[in-house]
Amino acid sequence: MKRILALLAVIVSTVLYAQPQPVKWSTSNTIVEDKVRLIIHADIAPGWHLYSQNLADGGPIPTSFYLDSSSAFIPLGKWMEGEPHVEFDPNFDMDLAFFSEFADFTILLEPKESNFTVNGELEFMVCNDEMCLPPTYVDFQTEVLNAPLPSPWDGLGTTFWLGFLGGFAALIMPCIFPMIPLTVSFFTKQSKTRSEGIFKAVVYGLSIIIIYVGLGLAVSLIFGADSLNKMATNPWFNLAFFVLFVLFAASFFGAFEITLPSSWVNKADDASSKGGLLGIFFMGFTLSLVSFSCTGPIIGSLLVEAASKGSLLGPAVGMSGFALALAIPFTLFAAFPSWLNSLPSSGGWLNTVKVTLGFLELAFALKFLSTADLVWQAHLLERELFIAIWVAIAFITAFYLFGAFRMPLDSPVETISVSRLGFAMVFMIMAFYMLPGIFGAPVKLIAGFPPPEHYAESKNSAYSKPIIQALGTGGEAVSNSATIGEHCPNDLPCFNDYEAGLAYAKEVSKPIMLDFTGWGCVNCRKMEENVWKDERVHQRIRDNVVLISLYVDERTDLPKDEQYVSEITGRKIKNIGNKWSEFQEVNFKEVSQPLYVILGHDDLMPLVEKNAYNLDIEAYIDWLDRGVASFK
Repeated sequence: MKRILALLAVIVSTVLYAQPQPVKWSTSNTIVEDKVRLIIHADIAPGWHLYSQNLADGGPIPTSFYLDSSSAFIPLGKWMEGEPHVEFDPNFDMDLAFFSEFADFTILLEPKESNFTVNGELEFMVCNDEMCLPPTYVDFQTEVLNAPLPSPWDGLGTTFWLGFLGGFAALIMPCIFPMIPLTVSFFTKQSKTRSEGIFKAVVYGLSIIIIYVGLGLAVSLIFGADSLNKMATNPWFNLAFFVLFVLFAASFFGAFEITLPSSWVNKADDASSKGGLLGIFFMGFTLSLVSFSCTGPIIGSLLVEAASKGSLLGPAVGMSGFALALAIPFTLFAAFPSWLNSLPSSGGWLNTVKVTLGFLELAFALKFLSTADLVWQAHLLERELFIAIWVAIAFITAFYLFGAFRMPLDSPVETISVSRLGFAMVFMIMAFYMLPGIFGAPVKLIAGFPPPEHYAESKNSAYSKPIIQALGTGGEAVSNSATIGEHCPNDLPCFNDYEAGLAYAKEVSKPIMLDFTGWGCVNCRKMEENVWKDERVHQRIRDNVVLISLYVDERTDLPKDEQYVSEITGRKIKNIGNKWSEFQEVNFKEVSQPLYVILGHDDLMPLVEKNAYNLDIEAYIDWLDRGVASFK
């Protein structure tokens, strides 16, 4: 009855009173690192109360904000407000949170453009000791200038440098290294002036870059971003990649050569003899075809690695690094022909490089086999066995470089050069470093490649920590009704089901931390082994949040009555991985892993900005603390 009377008072006050609006609004924005903080300030007339956003049903209208949708920015989390005053109101028969004198409301925006306008509408209601004014709507607008934009190349730097190293490795292979002096001599002798020779060499280098970057773009266009992302966790793709890498390794060992049809090479060679810029381009194309027996495994490995990361630009960026490493020497030696005298002569060391790369190919092949095993949960290649095989490969490579045995195409080893000795020692050191990892010791240098620690024959190794019991905000232990997940990284208490985790989070009054992960996600393992293992991060995840780890590539079938066809994506949701993958894409507009989201209990709006792969521990701690503070 009291609430009805209060509502009638609002209606009466609307008719009987006409006065200036007791709240004046202003809007501003500031740049916070790479985000924009939108601030809406309210000046409240003396004696009036502006209500909080967070009011129970049945009371006055809470203050609400509505941003117009825009492609120029993405809202991150909820609107934040200052600490309101809470007081029991007998008219509404409830505790009400309100502001006097002034109030500030803020939200973070992720900019997609440097300059843009934010438009929106707010709704509010104010009361004093005698009356309440009806709900009022106010439009607001603010201009954002010079907002920082994330680089489109973020996250692709590693791919580029892997490509560059791959190109450098290809450069010192038997198929390409001897071609450097021959090609440079051709340009310098066939040119009337030194500048003409340099120009032709530059065109030759650019042709190589265009050819290989074009190959990378073709892979991206043929498969598309969504397919590339699925490759990372599809067990059949990973099994095929494993076989491919083993074949590449066998080729480097000298078992056979991977060559292209001779007709392709002949046609390219004929086109290169026509002269002019087009002829120089086909000279570069001929080099690409002729050297394929050496570069093919490297290019194939690089494209597979770049594609499996799920980035549309990945293959092209990797190929640009590869091509740049190949092209630079031809240009530099054409500009400074005397440098050719400093090049080491061709010899048996070129095949040694090839064989060493073969051992590396074999080691990386194991990663793809491990991913397939993890997704299928076959437990055929658990952590101990994986590391043991890598230790064996490292020892064998070291012994090979020390000259303990030869491969089919090797020359006799009479003496060991200083550089060869140095590389042998590196492999020997890595073997001894990884050796304790078989028994559970941390091996951070290879984090992300072996299976996670909880995917092992024994979780209770000499180096492992005991499982930590989850505690509520008052120090209470996990209730017996909580179904703890089977797949929890770093011995952290977690859930592998959202609903179960949400129910427990409500029970212990803690925020939720969603961890979208995958068995085949290398960056997820790197985060778990390099960031989550930090004592401060581990403590915060263990004690301050309820961790829900959702595996988007989990192949366990859903019960028949829970399988369906998504009305949003149109995909068949048949297994647990399908369910969590769609859950991530639909609610958080992301398809890559890892993705970390801190939530409250009422909806799926992030409390702070989403987080992803970032090895900055201090930034991760700050993100966790802000998320927990926002929940409180």
